[in-house]
Amino acid sequence: MLLSVSCQKDSLLSANFLTSASPSCFPLRKARKNYQTICNKPRNFSISVSCSSIKIVRSPSLDKHVVKQNKIRFIQKLKTLLLSKPKHFIPIHILSKCRSYLSIHKPRSILSMIHRYPTIFELFTIPMPPTPLNATKSGYQLCVRLTPAAQSLAMQELNLKSAMSGFLANKLQKLLMLSSHRRILLSKLVHLGPHLGLSPNFRSRLCNDHPDKFKIVDTSYGRALELVSWDPELAVPLKFPQVNRGLIVDRPLKFKQLRLRRGLNLKRRHREFLMKFNELPDVCPYNTSAEDFAKPSIEAEKRACGVVREVLGMMVEKRTLIDHLTHFRKEFGLPNKLRAMIVRHPELFYVSLKGLRDSVFLVEGFDDKGVLLEKDESMVIRDQLMALVAEGKRMRRERRKASINTNIVGDYDNNENDEDAYYDDGYDDGFENLFDSEDSDLDYDSDDDNNESNELSFNGGNGEFWTADVSLASYKNSGDEGGDSEPW
Repeated sequence: MLLSVSCQKDSLLSANFLTSASPSCFPLRKARKNYQTICNKPRNFSISVSCSSIKIVRSPSLDKHVVKQNKIRFIQKLKTLLLSKPKHFIPIHILSKCRSYLSIHKPRSILSMIHRYPTIFELFTIPMPPTPLNATKSGYQLCVRLTPAAQSLAMQELNLKSAMSGFLANKLQKLLMLSSHRRILLSKLVHLGPHLGLSPNFRSRLCNDHPDKFKIVDTSYGRALELVSWDPELAVPLKFPQVNRGLIVDRPLKFKQLRLRRGLNLKRRHREFLMKFNELPDVCPYNTSAEDFAKPSIEAEKRACGVVREVLGMMVEKRTLIDHLTHFRKEFGLPNKLRAMIVRHPELFYVSLKGLRDSVFLVEGFDDKGVLLEKDESMVIRDQLMALVAEGKRMRRERRKASINTNIVGDYDNNENDEDAYYDDGYDDGFENLFDSEDSDLDYDSDDDNNESNELSFNGGNGEFWTADVSLASYKNSGDEGGDSEPW
């Protein structure tokens, strides 16, 4: 994208966006002098900016957040599936239909992935439900559930989100206020749900808990969440953090300064462009729309940056995928080349190249060491989950050493599938050395997949299993004959 900015003596900026097939530089050049003579206009100079090839300076301290999330992506997805069921367990033969959602591709088996997290998931058996196909047979089916420790953390998280229902409703209210029509398709909103801190069942509970604020409407593109009423006091943009310059005497600076994250150096002309961009008056994204500005204008880019900044400020971890933001280009009035605009403003955003899809961070939400400044209470629960995963890795490492020293083949029932052995099959998820190699050039999987909407597609013809009353009188592992207690 080629950005041409004209600057006059009053320091006001106007811009014309000139599209090009593959812009690859960031030049700034003065307009030819004969342009003033021909057009008989006041003296000015033109700044042409082409940003698609701006080098993204990596920040290992911020990339670490993406890597940590990718390490527990399978855990989070399987936990979501388990909590979506009434009894919080899933038979393995039904879970095998969720390979695309869990991002498990053949020949890797689901059992081998479950065995990698012994402190999070556990296997058990239940009697097979009576059906015409197995009416004369008696057998058991293998199921998976959360361990008591993981179940306790999951319940704490659900209770926390229930207690924060009002806060989350205000956050979603602000998000809808950014939309031009005050509505967002549910199919798009579900992508941002986990990043906003919404519970998995927010689509069914949100309107019931807050009927005076939200309602579900049918559109030509599907069902959408519409804002019924809003509080004008919420339409306040984020305030920029105060910069402590460490000066002995507090007086105006002689030279303009641009605050950038540590280790980031920009070309002089790029820095000058960002300084002039920051001198423009702020545009409130809540009180303005994209139609108020001409699309190829610097004012429209000022508003678009404000919208992206507001959306990232609502996220729990102050980051999300760029692909998620592109889903809302029409609703929020964002430019088509959204990624190029984000890369052009490193003073506001950081683009992480870790994973299959790029992530965008709100720079002001982190300190120079990459530590999140404002931690949500749910982040504490996630840290406890990470500690459980690390404990499971330690247990597996000790078992592996013991098996090598004593030539033990395995310590679990041989009736289970042999190919899903408890021990490693050559796959290393890298959790042990998560913090040891922040500068590693290895690529990791993305934060989420494109098929989040398929999370319940496996119910299919087996939906009646979840509502059937399964008698546990013959459940062999309970040791309580005739009892009606839950399998766990």
